[in-house]
Amino acid sequence: MRVFQRRLIDWIEHRTGLESAVKNFLFEEIPASSGWHQVFGSVAVFLFLVQAFTGLLLAFNYAPTPGDAYNSLKYIVTELTGGALMRGLHHWGASMMIVVVVLHMTQVFVYGAYKKPREATWSVGIALLLLTLAYGLTGYLLPWDNRAYWGTVVTTQIASKAPLLGPYLTRLLGGEDSVGVVTFARFFALHVLLLPPVTTFLIAFHIYLVRKHGVTPAPGDSRPPKKFFPEQVFKDTVAIFVAFVLLFVMAVVVKVPLERLADPTDTTYIPRPDWYFLFLFQILKFCEGPLEVVGSVVLPTMAILALLLVPFVDRGVAKRLAQRTVALTAVTLAAIGWTGLTVTALVTTPKPALGLEESLETVEGWQQLSPEALAGIGYYRQEQCASCHHLTDGKTKVGPNLSTRPIKRSVGWMIEHFRNPARMVPGTSMPPIHLNDAQLSALVAFLLTLTPKNATDLESAPTAVVEGAMIYQQQQCGLCHVVNRVGVQVGPSLNGVAGRHPNEWIEVQIRDPKRHSPETMMPAYNLTPREMEVLVAYLTSMPAN
Repeated sequence: MRVFQRRLIDWIEHRTGLESAVKNFLFEEIPASSGWHQVFGSVAVFLFLVQAFTGLLLAFNYAPTPGDAYNSLKYIVTELTGGALMRGLHHWGASMMIVVVVLHMTQVFVYGAYKKPREATWSVGIALLLLTLAYGLTGYLLPWDNRAYWGTVVTTQIASKAPLLGPYLTRLLGGEDSVGVVTFARFFALHVLLLPPVTTFLIAFHIYLVRKHGVTPAPGDSRPPKKFFPEQVFKDTVAIFVAFVLLFVMAVVVKVPLERLADPTDTTYIPRPDWYFLFLFQILKFCEGPLEVVGSVVLPTMAILALLLVPFVDRGVAKRLAQRTVALTAVTLAAIGWTGLTVTALVTTPKPALGLEESLETVEGWQQLSPEALAGIGYYRQEQCASCHHLTDGKTKVGPNLSTRPIKRSVGWMIEHFRNPARMVPGTSMPPIHLNDAQLSALVAFLLTLTPKNATDLESAPTAVVEGAMIYQQQQCGLCHVVNRVGVQVGPSLNGVAGRHPNEWIEVQIRDPKRHSPETMMPAYNLTPREMEVLVAYLTSMPAN
């Protein structure tokens, strides 16, 4: 058996050189001073592989178009087996990767491992840091919720402030007029098609340069070198295991936010970037007006240039860590500044005017009905069904109490019964109901929601709101909007619209949608004043959810 294994290995080695490559990689000599402080590079590579793997799994069920992206992501996290875990690993893995890459760069900077002949290694590391941030920037839009949409609006606006290049960057990002299909397509292409191969190449090049010049030894380390395997491999493996456990716990315990579908008309929304960009967001608050370009472009560019120039400015001999006071002071001040700006941005984030729990306390039963069922109350009243039926307790009438008598018939039977009562129930005195199919379906939807507990509440639904639900159904608004989780989510959800826009704005949006959103697909509706009044009354009565 061993002879066969040896022959197989020799065959592979002769044709690929794989055995020699593995041995050279594992048994390369590294300085005796190498240790736990040099595990960050291996952890960063591992996290990149996790991002690539989870991103691939997400892509199998993700629809890369606005609207569909949101719905597909909702399907992934609510219906797909392991979908929520997959997204959690990808989301928190992005944050952890940024943390690890920054720690790796800090460790290299503090130890002075960028000095000659490792200037190129340092420069490639900076490029990888910028690529890691670019992943966060381009991936931010892909959920296509309100948070992603308005955060990207801010990003494109910042890009437009760049001197000379501003208009070209805005055009490249597809954000000339607004964030829409073009912007989404380009962010997706960058995130999925362009950045991964570039990152893979630079990681390979970075590892090659590290191997070419070797790991930087501590100054004065005269001990004999040691092999990369097994001691340093063990340390790297332990660090990777700890990182994965932390990532897995985060993915399971901490829910990844997914807000409502992106609403370009929600001008009340206050955008916030991910936590690692909050410091820049706070700087922009201090640089208003003419100074905005300083905070958005000049300062970040100067910081990147300063990092690139570090190896060419600091050309002195290597010193022990305790003697690198300038480097330690710079890192300390940077950490204090970043922490202070980030905490300030978090503390000053405005709180929602009305919390979800507080808003639910005032919700009536009729406010929780689907548009169809609420419209059914209107047809129940229109056809004067109450003249023969009770919804609540009262004197005996010709027909049965509709809330206490369970309905055991199918929807089709009930619709046919409404059209021709005598044929379905011979001997009944009930007259035919002259409504179309959609209206009869709404009436059935209302009757199916009735219970002894909610009958009084539903019977008290305001007339204007009920009439508004009837207009909503007649105009087929549910083909593009969702109310109380019913409808098609092409446009924004209409729950809580009263908290986002005044009535006058809503009326303009219905009559002339392109005034607010030039690229919208929503048609204009020519409603009578009464129809507009009741439709707005209905929309503004729907609670946030």
